[in-house]
Amino acid sequence: MNEEMVKLMELESVDGASIRYYSEEIKIIGVMKNFHFKPLFNLIEPLFLRLDPERVRSVLIRIHPENISSSLAFIEKTWKRIIPMFPFEFNFLEEAVDRTYRNIERTGKLINNFTILAVFIACLGLFGLASFMAEQRTKEIGIRKVIGASVSNIILLLMKEFIKYVLIANIVAWPIAYYFMNRWLENFPYRSKFGLDIFIFSVTLTFVLVLLTVSYQSIKVAIANPVDSLRYE
Repeated sequence: MNEEMVKLMELESVDGASIRYYSEEIKIIGVMKNFHFKPLFNLIEPLFLRLDPERVRSVLIRIHPENISSSLAFIEKTWKRIIPMFPFEFNFLEEAVDRTYRNIERTGKLINNFTILAVFIACLGLFGLASFMAEQRTKEIGIRKVIGASVSNIILLLMKEFIKYVLIANIVAWPIAYYFMNRWLENFPYRSKFGLDIFIFSVTLTFVLVLLTVSYQSIKVAIANPVDSLRYE
């Protein structure tokens, strides 16, 4: 039996101990370390393994990956010789594990793809908004340059509005993201913990994307000839 079973039965020692399985008394011959015999969506549960040669219907066999075909042929031949009344069927553990977690992997990939698409659309919107704001403030920027404003001052002026909105968006998004991430992670008994560092990274990445998206239009307007700006319209 595994360690969880021993804990459940509150056994101090398994020497001479036994359990009743239906009407049969079964002697405990040892304790094995806990291992996952169900998907990782579940905690490790109590387990006991019983070897009854008359009831064997399946076996787990580790084979060398370089000799799969010959190993399967040998196993099939041996199976038909020992248990000819049951058909020989096999599958690989990797395939079973893949089937178990395939939906989670698909969900993760889908979320990643939609996230990339959403960020791309948001960057296009930012670029268009930056172009619109720069066009609306063309004369103001020209006057500021004439009275001595530097290129960096103009760029900071144009980016200040975006930085403000990014901060507001993150303040609104953080508690919502924290709530839904916690609710999702509650479905898993084994889960990673996330702290403030994830949110700091997200706001930093957001600022970088905003600066990269808006900087082109901002620099273009900031280095333009103020005479052309004042002649605008």
